Amino acid sequence: MIDDPVPELVQSVALGLIPGLGSKTLYRLLDAFGALDGIFEAPHDALLAVRGIGPKLAAAIRAADLDRTREDIIRWRAGGIQIARRDDPCFPRLLRELDDAPPVLFWRGDLRPDEARTVAIVGTRTPSAPARRTAEALAGALSACGCTIVSGLAAGIDTAAHRGALHAGTRTLAVLGSGVNRVYPPGNQALARQIVASGAVIAEVHPNAGPNAPALVARNRLISGLSDAVIVVEAGATSGSLHAARFAGAQGRAVYAVECAAAGTQHLIETGAAQPLPPTAGAWYALAERLAAGMF
Repeated sequence: MIDDPVPELVQSVALGLIPGLGSKTLYRLLDAFGALDGIFEAPHDALLAVRGIGPKLAAAIRAADLDRTREDIIRWRAGGIQIARRDDPCFPRLLRELDDAPPVLFWRGDLRPDEARTVAIVGTRTPSAPARRTAEALAGALSACGCTIVSGLAAGIDTAAHRGALHAGTRTLAVLGSGVNRVYPPGNQALARQIVASGAVIAEVHPNAGPNAPALVARNRLISGLSDAVIVVEAGATSGSLHAARFAGAQGRAVYAVECAAAGTQHLIETGAAQPLPPTAGAWYALAERLAAGMF
């Protein structure tokens, strides 16, 4: 039997899934009203007084259906989806520390509050064959040294990184820009099932949500936020992986870029936004040793 969700979870999910209500604005609401109950009890005009809340968002908060949300949570849990709010003990510690941490997370699989060492590997969706092999081998080398690999389940480098970790027989975490019931791209559904068996597939959006550009960009802050370090493999000038590198820098994470001729990678290295990482196994194992020693 599925346990009845606590009111705080129901309220957090209801707020977290309101379109356009970002996490920073939600936390401003909490500061303004002191508790989740206070947000739902607040008059329309009081909601409008909070920075970031306009008439549309105020109306959406006032119209939130908590009974429907409770029923949804029970149904999602029955379908194998786990849900946690930021204050729950099972919420990942590194994510909890972010000022824009998601108010709730949804996942399938085994998401742990404290991974020993986590490294994100990201890059272009259309990699060269050498870059694809590099991403897979890099993930395998870091996994063999006890690192958990984080990526975004996108085509290309992300896929190679997840596969490298799975081939090494270790955990990997996939952060989606869609809901956990709507794996994107669809061609990675089998890979997602493998990841769930040894790690977790994670999202902050509604479990049935399809992918969209804002969510795909926003999930990069979760990829970097879950990680001690971020490694970019072959990023073009407009690669989405550059978002992950920028978020990582803002979050104080270590950022590395595998040396290659790709324009985005070169820019990261030349501007000092990333430390260069030679495309050699020796360099990867040396990095793993530094990570193991906490030298990010």
